[in-house]
Amino acid sequence: MKHDMAGMATDATSPSTEGYKAAMDKMHADMMANANSGNPDVDFVRGMIPHHQGAIDMAKVELANGKDPEIRKMAEAVIKAQEAEIKEMQAWLAAHQAD
Repeated sequence: MKHDMAGMATDATSPSTEGYKAAMDKMHADMMANANSGNPDVDFVRGMIPHHQGAIDMAKVELANGKDPEIRKMAEAVIKAQEAEIKEMQAWLAAHQAD
């Protein structure tokens, strides 16, 4: 699957575009705010949690606006997988944050 943005020409003010922009803006801000402990392992996990939450938020925008059954199914799978990984990372962080 290609990951470039060429196929994303759409109305810049559509609800989905606004939703994706909001999700990405929040994700990037949260990633930058949390990755500053000096511990590379902790910083990685602290950065990945909002990254995964951003994927969940974007998948929810897809489910609210998208029509393609294959992509909607993919969005549902992303939510399920990313929520599980966030829980795993939060547990790791709780056990290692003081390291």
